[in-house]
Amino acid sequence: MIGLPALTSPLLDLPGIRHAFFTRGGGVSRGLYAGLNVGVGSGDNPRAVQENRRRAAAHLGGELVTAYQIHSATVLVADGAWPAGPPQGDGVVSGTAGVACGALAADCAPILFADPEARIVAAAHAGWQGALTGVTEATLAHMETLGARKDRIRAAIGPCIGPASYEVGLEYMARFTAVDRAYERFFSTGADAGKRQFDLPAFVLARLRAAGVTRCEWIGRDTCAEPDLFYSNRRAFKLGEPDYGRLLSAIVLA
Repeated sequence: MIGLPALTSPLLDLPGIRHAFFTRGGGVSRGLYAGLNVGVGSGDNPRAVQENRRRAAAHLGGELVTAYQIHSATVLVADGAWPAGPPQGDGVVSGTAGVACGALAADCAPILFADPEARIVAAAHAGWQGALTGVTEATLAHMETLGARKDRIRAAIGPCIGPASYEVGLEYMARFTAVDRAYERFFSTGADAGKRQFDLPAFVLARLRAAGVTRCEWIGRDTCAEPDLFYSNRRAFKLGEPDYGRLLSAIVLA
């Protein structure tokens, strides 16, 4: 393995399992993408992106497998690299040693899962759409088909936009309360009567717990608020930048 600057969760520090919430440190990209940009869909130099992905895979000691993310609740099972390129989806599950399940994000919530007894791991990308439509639940269901059990699964949410940075309009909150009025609790008072602050990590944690995962956490890092460490879609928009890099979170069975 080679070392890159990365964050971890004590919940996932388990025998036979390696994981990392990578920062933007340690990569070769330049300019807007300076650092470890792993976003194939970004406007970065493709060679730089591939080198960054190679470095992340080497850090983990596995073969990096990520989906073509579409803000959905679609989850895929991987035994190795996709032979015809990445299919569309927002979760990757594996019970195969050496397959590093990865999720890309730049404010959305990356979630890493592990059942250390069944030796099943997963990574999911939960933006507000995927979180609301059930990407966490779909990931858990796919893990269960491979032999995992919810009472053994641990989950950690990596760096994502925090509630202090996530200002939304009332119409945004209405999408959530149309599904469940109780979801209003994840929206706090905003700068004026027409604004709210949305707590994405708290919402994802609530969905995990409601699904039966009791050992779960957010590592507490706000992508929008820490430009030296993280890429951020919202920050790029506020600064008038035309694009942004993508962060990687990944987990692998040793």
